[in-house]
Order: sequence, then C-alpha cells, then structure tokens
Amino acid sequence: MKSDPESDDDPDPSETNPRARIRNIGIAAHIDAGKTTTTERFLYYTGRTHKIGDVDDGTTITDFDRQEQDRGITIFSAAVTCPWRDHTINLIDTPGHVDFTAEVERSLRVLDGMVAVFDAKEGVEAQSETVWRQADKYRVPRLCYVNKMDKIGADFAETVREIRQKLHGNPAPVFIPIGQESTFEGVIDLLHMQAVHFDQKSRGAVMQRGDVPDAMLQEANTWRNELIETIAETDEALMEKYVQGEMPRVDELVAALRRATLDRKVQPVFCGSSLKNVGVQPLLDGVVDYLPSPLDRGAVTAHVSMTDARELRREPREDEPLAALVFKIVADKPLDLYYVRVYSGVLKSGSRLLNATRGAKENLSQMFRMFAKRREAIQKVGPGEIVAVVGLKDSLTGDTLCDARDPCVLERIEFPDPVISVAIEPKSSGDRDLMGETLRRLSRQDPTFRYRVDAETGQTLISGMGELHLEVLVYKLRNDFNVDVNVGKPRVSYREAISQPAQAEGRFIRQLGGRGHFAVVTLRIEPFEPAGGHAHFMFESRLPAGKIRPEFLAAIENGCRDAMLQGVLASYEMLNVRAILLDAQEHDVDSSEVAFENAARLAFHEACENARPVLLEPIMRVQVVTPADYFGSVTGDLNSRRATIVDTTFRGNLRVIDADAPLAEMFGYATVLRSLTQGRASWTMEPKTYQAVPANVQTQLLSSY
Repeated sequence: MKSDPESDDDPDPSETNPRARIRNIGIAAHIDAGKTTTTERFLYYTGRTHKIGDVDDGTTITDFDRQEQDRGITIFSAAVTCPWRDHTINLIDTPGHVDFTAEVERSLRVLDGMVAVFDAKEGVEAQSETVWRQADKYRVPRLCYVNKMDKIGADFAETVREIRQKLHGNPAPVFIPIGQESTFEGVIDLLHMQAVHFDQKSRGAVMQRGDVPDAMLQEANTWRNELIETIAETDEALMEKYVQGEMPRVDELVAALRRATLDRKVQPVFCGSSLKNVGVQPLLDGVVDYLPSPLDRGAVTAHVSMTDARELRREPREDEPLAALVFKIVADKPLDLYYVRVYSGVLKSGSRLLNATRGAKENLSQMFRMFAKRREAIQKVGPGEIVAVVGLKDSLTGDTLCDARDPCVLERIEFPDPVISVAIEPKSSGDRDLMGETLRRLSRQDPTFRYRVDAETGQTLISGMGELHLEVLVYKLRNDFNVDVNVGKPRVSYREAISQPAQAEGRFIRQLGGRGHFAVVTLRIEPFEPAGGHAHFMFESRLPAGKIRPEFLAAIENGCRDAMLQGVLASYEMLNVRAILLDAQEHDVDSSEVAFENAARLAFHEACENARPVLLEPIMRVQVVTPADYFGSVTGDLNSRRATIVDTTFRGNLRVIDADAPLAEMFGYATVLRSLTQGRASWTMEPKTYQAVPANVQTQLLSSY
C-alpha cells in the first residue's frame, strides 16, 4: 500500500541487498502523547491487523500485559513487524512514563531510527526531552510526529518552535496541518504541494490528494520555502542550484533530506491525529524514505574481549563473524525469552554460542519473530534483524553473543541507578525461598530493579526508579508468580561519597583453620567525577612491577569494590571514589587472595572514615504545568520542598515550571498539587543526579538510622 501515486520519492531501485529494505525503529514520547495509538494505526494500515485496538478499552496489540490494560499506559516495550512499500518495519513501542525509562534506553541502543511523538497541545514535555537525549546518546536519526492536531489548544507552529528551542533540534516540516483543533481536516504535503484528506468511512485507509486550499496557499508556500532552505543548507549542490534561482526537483529534495536525516542534521516533521485516523500513512512513508536501514547505520565497533580493549569492526554482512546483543529479557514460563539484535553474521536456531561478556557457552534452542505476544518460529536471521530466542542460561541484558572462534564484545547498555526502595516480606514463611528466586528472575529481566537483604534488620529491600515502578514489580510478584508479600512505605535510596582525600593502612594477619593469612595494604582514596556513562569507582596501582603477585592485585581491587557497596555512614553504596594502591606487603607462604581482599576492605573503610564522608540524595528533574493563576502557590510549595526553580516559561495561558528537587521531599506531591490547583495542573519527575544532603538533614537522617 502506497500513499503517493508518484514514484520520485521511492528508494533507489538499484537497492538489491535485502538489508536495505529493513527499518528498525522505535516510537518514543512523553506519556499520553499517543505512541500506542499511532502503533495501532501502523499495524492496521500495513495490513497486519484488521481491527484498530483502543488504549482506553485495553484492546491494543502492543499493550498486552494485564497491568498495561488496567492502567491504560505502556509499561513494557513490545516488538512488532509490519510491511510497507516492499519494506519490513521492525517497530518497538516504548513506555512514556519515566519510571520505565530503561525500556526506552535499551530499545534505542539496538534501533536504527526513532519516531518522536509530540502532543500538539502540550508540545515538548519532560519525557520528550529525556528520550531525545537518549537518542542523541546512541546517535539515532529521528522523525518528529506532531499528534493530536484535533485537540483543543493544539498548536503545530509552537510545537515546532519548542523542538528547535528546547531540544536544540533542526525540525523540517514536510507536512503541515489543514486547520487545527475542531477545524483540523487533513494535511498538506509540502514537497508535492498537495492537500491530503483521509476518508473516515474507511477509518482513514482511503486518501484523496488534491489542490492546496486557496486560503492556505500563501502559508503553505512560506512553509515550503523554509523547508527547501533547510534542506539546501545541508547540501552544497542543492544550495548552489537554489541560490541561482533554479528550483530543485522533488526527488533531489527527498534524497538530500534523507542524507541530512541520516547524518542527524535535520528531523523531518509530520503531523496528524492518530485517534482520528489522519496523517499516519504519510508518517509510514517517512519511515521508509528518511530513516536508516541497517546498511545505512554501517559497521559497529566492538572490543576483542572484556580485558582486551583493542577495537574490532563488524560489518552488517552475513559473511562476517556473528555479533549479536541481548537487549531485553522477559521472565516467562517455562523458559525466559531473550530479545536479540543481530549486527553481523547469521544467527541460527539450535546453535551453540559464546557469551563473550561472561566467557560462558550458551545453547540457543529456538528462535522467534515476535508480534507483541505472538511468536513465529524461524530457523535463521541475518544482520539487522531483531528476534527473540530461548535456551540461554547465563546471559543478561547488554551481553554479546558471538562465534567462539572469532569472539568480540559490543558496547554495553548503561542504565540509571534506582532511587527509591521499599521493604517487602512474604506473608507465609514458606514463600521466602520462592520470593528470593522470583526476585532473582525479575532482576534479570529489569536492569533498573535491585534487591538486597539488610544485614542488620533481615528485611528484603527492593529498589527501582519510582513508586509506579515498584507497584508494577509487586503486582508481578503477587499475580504472575503467586508470591503474596507485605509491602512497607517507600523510602529514598541514598548514596555516600567522600569530600576530601585520605590515606590508611589495612593489616589482615590471622591464623584461621590452621593456616596463616597475611596481607598489608596501604590505600589513598580521593573524590573524582567520572565521565558520563562511566563507572563511579576507579582503581589505580602505583606499586613497582613484581611487588606482589598479580592475583593479589586483583584481590585488592575486589576488596575495594566490595567495601564501596557497604558505605561508612549508613551502609549505602558509595559513589565517585578513586582508590590508589600505594604499598602492599605479602608473605611467601601465608599470603592469600582472601587476606588481601580483607586488608583492602579495612584500609578502604578506614580511609573513607577519615575523608569526611557525606550522604548523597537523589535530585529529581521536576516539571509542573499549571494555569497562571496558581503559579505563585505552586512555586512557593516547591521552594518549601528544598527545590531549586531552574526555569519558568509560558505555553498559552499555562506556566511551565522546571525545577530540581530532592526525591525525599516529593512523596505525596501529586495530592498536594491537586489541592493547590483544583486538579488543573500536571507534573512529571525523573532522576537527574545525586547531591550532598544539607548538614542538618544529614544529622537527622543518621540519628534515625
């Protein structure tokens, strides 16, 4: 099915490699922007479904989990495949709620392109900025889709302006709306200067192209000239042609816009109303015309192994050695389901592979192409494919699967640390072992979920990205795994850090079990700021070569890492510490790795105690959208919560407040904001950073601990 009768914007007919006709894309946006509704239209118009699902009715294909249907939001990213214009589109519908940002993170890591969806009334919202930053991080080209043009308060031009100002993008509208709010009736194709209307009797499947309405001709010409200038600025040949007064052909504009999109210089902008079945097919055309294939994305860089940093390149060809990345695990019965992106080589069902990240052999028993929760068994796939497999045992999210004869390790996926915890306990003592096993399975599935047993209280603490995240996990415990638990009140996951350098010696000289243990370690620790995405701990040895055996050096580093997890003030994990090994002494007979690990722990702990340790608290990026009448009340309340107002802007008659606030002060904020604004304000919150707790607050916290 093709929306455009002309063929001048078709891909190059010389494309013979089937990989050139694959599009791996994600749909990402702020919550309630219309991602899942848009995905449903994609599936309907491409012929993959014959009925359009509804989010409110819980009948969508991609929101198939019971919780998603009950809450009316996307929680878990879902993969579907659909055909369009002789291309295969592998599409992942991602969550919009910040608590599930890990789903977006790992999806963008393996996708080649993204469709960023915006609510035409709300414009660029907090989570819009987050997914945009994530796409920048993984260098993902993207399209913009301004949805809900029929909504009261919709403003296409303002949303485009916000994409430029707030996201620092370079939006290039290729379609503009005909009317907006209640007068919205179709779109104008600026490249072909045609009006496109969508027949509602066919639920938008039938489109009519015609002349641009006279009342919009001048406005459309203005937008078109801006589009041509934007494209020409990215292409010298077109610019020269344009400056000389010669109008570029449509096929030249499409080709140049594709190149600029792939280079992330420009983001083509589309518009419509997915709920009203307007504007979706042009967006599908845009995915094919402007977003990259696996071939366009080119070779990936890998390392020889976890300990050998020499770089390798893997081209997206079947005759290359296999390189594939595990990017998602779903706890399923009887076997867990592993989602894998193939970057090079051929992945076959029934094969034996190497997990190069862990140095473990894995057996891949079966492989499936996924359509949400439906599975289609397949035997082999090549580069650019996204599939689900079963049979793996030791693999985790971010691990590399490869040929044991030609190993490599792909770049791993970095996830944010949890910021909130609750204590749980099984209602029945007989369920304690089952709860432990279930928590282990859930932690394999979700990299932002952690659990631990508090050594002092014996309580099991589960940690996640927010209250909703923990609610979803507890629901899965109770309903999916039949483990009934009591749940405590949410509490903040603090961290610890040091504020000055310090030095200490650790001596572990013992006689245990008839055997001597001897180790002496001298450490200097100091605060440091890691680069983005890098570890919060750095170990450096300044010992002369041969001073101690190599295995003892590794034991000292392990001891330091273990001590970091324990903290010194209140047993919270430490951040941003560099440990420098200044001296070490070993005994010819009595020294052991255990002794050096313990000596390192003692030295590290004592040095931290002398380095003015401080508590760190999670600081959240908060955005509140409120009617102007309540602006003073809202900012006053935020100030009382130790928040720092970063920016305030106008959007129509609304005020948008951006602030940084301690998570500890934001519990129960939804109820307070509702009371302050008579329920007319909305807000979002996401983790931003960790900062030192004020001295008076730290004293209070430690006294209660």
